[in-house]
Amino acid sequence: MSVEVRRAGDRFVSRSGGIVSRHSFSFGEHYDPGNIGHGLLLVHNDDLLEPGAGYDTHRHVDVEILTWVVAGRLAHEDSTGHAGVLTPGTIQRTSAGRGITHSERNASDAEPVRFVQMHLPPDEPGADPSYEQQPVDLPAGRLVAVATGGSDRPAAVRVGNGSTALHAARLGPSDVVTLPDAAYLHVYVVTGAADLEAAGPLAEGDAARLTGEAPRFTGSAPGTEVLVWEMSRPTGPVPFES
Repeated sequence: MSVEVRRAGDRFVSRSGGIVSRHSFSFGEHYDPGNIGHGLLLVHNDDLLEPGAGYDTHRHVDVEILTWVVAGRLAHEDSTGHAGVLTPGTIQRTSAGRGITHSERNASDAEPVRFVQMHLPPDEPGADPSYEQQPVDLPAGRLVAVATGGSDRPAAVRVGNGSTALHAARLGPSDVVTLPDAAYLHVYVVTGAADLEAAGPLAEGDAARLTGEAPRFTGSAPGTEVLVWEMSRPTGPVPFES
């Protein structure tokens, strides 16, 4: 097993117009040729939008976009006619296909919104754009499949890449979960703190990139929430998000 830990304080950070975006991989003006993704995961941003702030309408092509709201309310609108507000405990999947435009803004006039957004390539480029969102129940101490590309596995939403699955867990102190057995894993501590076997303590905003065996993950603080990507293969060379 190979484990690489990336600390929260070492990530790229973009700040503009009430937006603070922390990037796990190369993104926008931040480029590192040695850090353009892990497995099939190309973008993993942790965003905080102040009241009134957000991303105006912009375009994506041939990318699977997963959005997980941590706190607050996120307003979404896209060119396929979907519009609504995402709240914590909801997973959103947008398949850009041959092209889609969307906007994302803080839906509150008083409170910030924090969300994690993740991108990966689709199995089939040029497909029709599509959209899906579902509530997710996270019982304490369990790893729950939030999104999967496999038709034989239950999950809240389906993503257009059959070699991936996204899991989430809510852990209390001493709660233990075993991570999926996959060629590539990406573990992200959204809130709280936990201990990753073979890597040690991880705090909020820390990430671990793994290849090989599936280790155990133990909560070490109340209200710990983690996101885990399971991937069976890497992607080919692709440009980073600009």
